[in-house]
Amino acid sequence: MSFTIAIIGRPNVGKSTLFNRLVGQKLALVDDLPGVTRDRREGEARLGDLQFTIIDTAGLDEGAKGSLTARMQEQTETAIAQADALFFVIDARIGLTPTDRAFADFARRANKPVLLVANKSEGKHGDAGAMEAFALGLGDPIQISAEHGEGMGELYDALAKLMPEPASEDEAEDDAPLSEEEAATRPIRVAIVGRPNAGKSTLINHLLGEERLLTSPEAGTTRDSIAVEIVWKGREFRVFDTAGLRRRSRIEEKLEKLSVADALRAVRFAEVVVMMMDSQNRFEEQDLRIADLIEREGRAVVLAVNKWDLMETKGGGAISGLRRDADHWLPQLKGVPIVAVSGLMGEGIDRLMQAIQDSYAVWNRRVPTSALNRWFEQAVQANPPPAVSGRRLKLNYITQTKARPPSFVLFCSRADAVPQSYLRYLTNSMRETFELPGTPVRITLREKANPFAHKRKRPS
Repeated sequence: MSFTIAIIGRPNVGKSTLFNRLVGQKLALVDDLPGVTRDRREGEARLGDLQFTIIDTAGLDEGAKGSLTARMQEQTETAIAQADALFFVIDARIGLTPTDRAFADFARRANKPVLLVANKSEGKHGDAGAMEAFALGLGDPIQISAEHGEGMGELYDALAKLMPEPASEDEAEDDAPLSEEEAATRPIRVAIVGRPNAGKSTLINHLLGEERLLTSPEAGTTRDSIAVEIVWKGREFRVFDTAGLRRRSRIEEKLEKLSVADALRAVRFAEVVVMMMDSQNRFEEQDLRIADLIEREGRAVVLAVNKWDLMETKGGGAISGLRRDADHWLPQLKGVPIVAVSGLMGEGIDRLMQAIQDSYAVWNRRVPTSALNRWFEQAVQANPPPAVSGRRLKLNYITQTKARPPSFVLFCSRADAVPQSYLRYLTNSMRETFELPGTPVRITLREKANPFAHKRKRPS
């Protein structure tokens, strides 16, 4: 089992910067504004030859019971309970504060090994604050600069004393490359996206059976894209909760821009994207923009209409209405799976997870070449391509080049003259014939080489 370390401390001391330094990527959002981190985030870290799991936490702060601040601290306490050791981080430039002293007592009561990390120690200004840290009684402060990478050697030396012995050769065999069968059953990467306050975090908490992610009636609670592991009926999923996506014109604060960029990275990393809509305000302009973004990225799509428990009419007619609305507003994703759910009450969760698996299977589908060309001949005979500038278009044959999403190359005589309307006809016909509902389908046009192009015309 991996050795786990939780990074704790008051807000704005550089915990997320240290987290990013140790995982080697800018996973956690970083800003000068205190309290950027809210949910706890885990990552696989490396320091020299030491490998361990690192948990970034919200800044330790006091708040009224039930408030967002208090629930952020509960998330931090959960991380501390899971950890084998703690990095207690202070700001060496500012020096000790009463909050640092109070939460140093909190760290001691955790009864876990604690490394006192004096961050922002670059230059002369950090020395005085680092010296003050001796008063906390947590051992010698380790002076580092997480932003500039200074002091990582000293942190390595201190951490190496806490780490368990490396695994034996027999145990290390567990890290051997996956076989094809194992790769086929690896976790499906799923991103949950949508407008602010659509209920994304509430849904994931219900899937986990615990309050893993912070939720609030206030829009914009989620900032970082947090990944959690979920097992449903024996199948593993890696699910990313993301910040709500508002219209670009309404995004003004730098922090929200960072959150949106993080959400977009989660979409690009995902294999299946669940787009959540509020049942009371569905298929609004921003919903259509988000769906179009997912289609352009080529990800498998599932539409989840949340807060279905608030609907007055829930029968088959309401579901049929959703299907009609989806096909009308999202013609580029015709047949996309649409599921009515309630993240709060747990309604429709099984249908949603099955839809994710089905959509993933379609996204990976390959069409046999013989069946593809039989369909192609019939489709062209039933509706031949139009003549352009008095000349007929000649469509030769089609072949699938890859899956994820299904992508095809159509060889023809004049690629630039094929109308988009005819490509849409072929795409919709292909979806229907080969059961490719909802997933993006790519058709690239390529001109067939002219075998006589190298021959010069004879002089008259």
